[in-house]
Amino acid sequence: MKMKLLFVAALLAAGAVAMPAVAGVTLDNVKKRGHVLCGVNTSAPGFSSADSQGKWRGLDVNICRSVAAAVLGDADKVKYVPLSSPQRFTALQSGEIDVLARNTTWTMTRDASQGSVFVAVSYYDGQGFIVPKEFGIKTAKELDGATVCVQSGTSSEKTLADYFNSHKMSYKTVVFDTTEATQSAFLSGRCQVYTTDMSDLAGMRTLAQDPSKYEILSEVISKEPLGPAVRRGDDEWFQIVRWSFNTMVEAEELGITKANADELRKTSANPNLQRLLGQSDDMGKLIGLDKEWSYRIIKQVGNYGESWTEFFGPKTPLNLPRGLNRLWTDGGLMYAMPIR
Repeated sequence: MKMKLLFVAALLAAGAVAMPAVAGVTLDNVKKRGHVLCGVNTSAPGFSSADSQGKWRGLDVNICRSVAAAVLGDADKVKYVPLSSPQRFTALQSGEIDVLARNTTWTMTRDASQGSVFVAVSYYDGQGFIVPKEFGIKTAKELDGATVCVQSGTSSEKTLADYFNSHKMSYKTVVFDTTEATQSAFLSGRCQVYTTDMSDLAGMRTLAQDPSKYEILSEVISKEPLGPAVRRGDDEWFQIVRWSFNTMVEAEELGITKANADELRKTSANPNLQRLLGQSDDMGKLIGLDKEWSYRIIKQVGNYGESWTEFFGPKTPLNLPRGLNRLWTDGGLMYAMPIR
């Protein structure tokens, strides 16, 4: 009897490995609704911002667009829900959004106790400081006694306290609920220093009437791995969002772009490339999607490097060095899990 039970258990385990993913509640809701609900920052140049026509653009925006392309066949089937920092995790838990893509730092507290689970690191960042050049401040060690603008509900608050306390320096905070209010307060002179992620500091500086009047200090005082998150408990949706982002990175690794995807689909003999372009193994069935899910992401949204160049690259106002966000083959940390 014991041997029979072990044999049956082994058969069940083997079958479980081979079975495709079963659609979860989020995927069902997205298909019925006809669009993905994407929680974004209200004003984060490079990550998410709306232009004068109300069109949203940015790296986080493209992450949600990749999910829509994979699931619904159209990257534009996304409704963007602007959220402040204190609102974002509540909105995710309550079902107001399907994906939180709001340049949010992946921390243990957020990943383990707020009903969310992070999908990937989409941008490796770190916290820093910006000051008016007229103050003549060159290093963060000169900020003792400073008045610092910081947004509430962010990891920046805790990191700020840790940094000043560890260096036995005093400071006074001026706290606001929204990105816009925090930025406006700093630019209007209500505080001497503004602290947040380095990418946000660069974005905020572009909003100043004269960006040359502000200096981003060189010190990076924390690790800020930014990435999208989904509700905990829906493993199928988690897989879809994770592999949609991995598709963008893997496409860059393989040299596939929006422009050459169709040609490579016809001519390349590379099995990894053909798999990603939906020409060989059906990877979509593993996550409840069709065979061409990843091809649509590349064709409609593009690879990770294309998003980087468009939103952070040398022809943008941000003009940020790619740094740690280079591919692993170029000495960076950006690395796609194998799609095979």
